[in-house]
Amino acid sequence: MKRTAATTTLPHVRTRMSGFGAALLLAGLVGLPACDAASVDAGAMKAPAAATLRVATAMPVGARSGAGALVPPAGFVAAVGEGKARKRPCPAADARPYTETLEFASKYEGSDKARDDLNTESEKRYRTKTAPITAFEKGVSQQVDEYMRSGSPEALSCALGLLQQWAGAKALLGEASNHTGKSVRKWALGSVASSYVRLKFSTSQPLADKPELSRSVESWMSNVADRVVKEWKDLPLEKVNNHEYWAAWAVMAVAVATDRRDLFDWSLKQFDVAMTQIDVDGYLPNELKRDTRALSYHNYSLPPLTMIAAFAKANGVELRPEARAALERLTGRVMSGVADPHEFEEKTGKKQVVADLAQAGKFTWMEPYCWTVRCTSQMQERRDAMRPFKNYRLGGNLTDLFNPVAGKSSSSDDKRAS
Repeated sequence: MKRTAATTTLPHVRTRMSGFGAALLLAGLVGLPACDAASVDAGAMKAPAAATLRVATAMPVGARSGAGALVPPAGFVAAVGEGKARKRPCPAADARPYTETLEFASKYEGSDKARDDLNTESEKRYRTKTAPITAFEKGVSQQVDEYMRSGSPEALSCALGLLQQWAGAKALLGEASNHTGKSVRKWALGSVASSYVRLKFSTSQPLADKPELSRSVESWMSNVADRVVKEWKDLPLEKVNNHEYWAAWAVMAVAVATDRRDLFDWSLKQFDVAMTQIDVDGYLPNELKRDTRALSYHNYSLPPLTMIAAFAKANGVELRPEARAALERLTGRVMSGVADPHEFEEKTGKKQVVADLAQAGKFTWMEPYCWTVRCTSQMQERRDAMRPFKNYRLGGNLTDLFNPVAGKSSSSDDKRAS
């Protein structure tokens, strides 16, 4: 097949794929190889400046093609497993569709501009009011995980029932009257969209005989994604932080679930902004403002960024060296800070709150990162010791999704929080 080429520019990412390679990727048969760490020259390790993308494809990025449907990473197209079914109660009663105004107390209510002083009473109010949404997020993720692991028809029925209920009720589409309300909307969207992607793309095709349900759920998620874009777009740079990254991840998951190239491109633009924010030492200036929780929020920024990079790679969009170097600086700074928080304390002048960083679940970003960008041997050792990684806001069992062999070798009775 003769390869035709067109070029365009996009920041920090590049695509490189022949028509034949694209066809193989879309069939879920191959993935793009990880970048060679040695290919990043010393100049790329400097603070990133505006960069361009050269695209060698049949058409510019963003153009729609019948053969160019968006796809997830290969692990998301896995067939249903044959493990022993485990009975998980369906949380239908607790996960009632949330159709009210999205207005929730912040757990940092009353804190100064650093937003780092936990208000336990406010957090209690937040958890109480968001309980149905949390039950929905976790319920869909856990039931999809169980179905993909064992093929349990009860788990599939529960997950689809929850999705159908929330889509039919037009849940999560109410007005968001405060920042926390907007945040909850995009967090929930990322959770359910990433789990839905596993069902839609599985080679077992559990949705093949449910076209009406699929249309309803995808239309609903698409509408919620439009709300998320409206709420998080075009913010001044000094206000762009982990919240925008999580919004971009939610939109990326919906983009692939619904094959919306406009959402895909918007997510990549937010990713580009994030890469330009990482300074020469690997710090995110807007997360340093969190004072005692600066290290925690640097780490918290990594799950959505690494998932966006992984989904971009699955669609032939490869990190440019300067973006790859920026992401390496950020991950390196986080790992260094976890080993010795003193460097963050010197930077902020505040002792760091690090209790949460003892939890393996805080490092789920390692799976998509090591799949997308070859990680160091030290990081591999840490990752392997903490597996399996589970995060209901990223698709469930990430070890299964990005390293299925390791996932199968992990204990099937693992109770790690997801």
